[in-house]
Amino acid sequence: MYPARIIARLDVKGSHLIKGIHLEGLRKLGDPNEHALRYYEAGVDELIYMDAVASLYGRNHLSEIVRATSENVFIPVTAGGGVRSVDDVRSLLNAGADKVAINTQAIRTPELITEVSNRYGSQCMVLSIEAKRRTDGGWEAFTDNGREHTGLDAVEWAQKGVALGAGEILLTSVDCEGTRKGMDKALCAAISKTVGVPVILSGGAGTPEHIRDAFVDGAADAVAIADMLHYGRHEMSSIRTLLKDSGIGVR
Repeated sequence: MYPARIIARLDVKGSHLIKGIHLEGLRKLGDPNEHALRYYEAGVDELIYMDAVASLYGRNHLSEIVRATSENVFIPVTAGGGVRSVDDVRSLLNAGADKVAINTQAIRTPELITEVSNRYGSQCMVLSIEAKRRTDGGWEAFTDNGREHTGLDAVEWAQKGVALGAGEILLTSVDCEGTRKGMDKALCAAISKTVGVPVILSGGAGTPEHIRDAFVDGAADAVAIADMLHYGRHEMSSIRTLLKDSGIGVR
C-alpha cells in the first residue's frame, strides 16, 4: 500500500492561475509559479498543472510555466490540457513535467493512450476524466473542461483507458469542483475498485475531513486540492495530522 498523496492542483489560463466553480466562472489568482513554489515548500507531494482553455482554443501554454517551476520545485509534476499528440507530450516532458494528463484527445483518438504509454511508459500517461453525475444513475465523461457531452460512461471509459495503457487516472468531479462541500466518494470508489492503477480524486475538498473521506470511503490513492490551498483555508500540516490520526499512511 503506497502512502496517500496530497497533490496541489493549479488550473491555468494563459499565464494566470485561475479557479472556478464547476470548472466555470474562472477567477484570476496570480502567478502559478509563485503558488507552486509555496505549495512545494508547504510539503505537498506533487503538483498538477491543467490548462483550462487549451482544448477550447487548440493550444497549450504550459511548457513555459512547467519549465519555470522545474527550476526550483523538486516533486513530481503532471501537466495537461490541450495535449493532442506524442509531440505535445514530448514538449511537456522536455520542459520538466514527469507525467502528462490527457482527456479530450484521448476520447477522440484512444490509440494516443497506447502511443504515449509505449513511448514513455504507462507511469507517464495519466488519463484525465471529467465526470458529471447522470440523472438516471452513474456518471458521464465530459471533454473541453466539462462542457461537452461524450455519451461515455465514466467508469467504463476508465477501464478502457487503463486497458489501453494509462498508468494513472486524474478523476475530476465537475459537480463537486469548487463547491467546498465534499468530494464525490461514490464516483471515486466506483472507478478505484475496478481499475488496477492509482486514482487521483479532484473536486470539492473544503476541509481536511473531506480529504480523509476521499481516502477512506472513496478508495482514492491521491487527492488533488486547489481552493483550500489557493485561499489559505487549511495548512498542509493540519491535513497530514488528521490523516495520520485517522490511520491513513502519508509521507
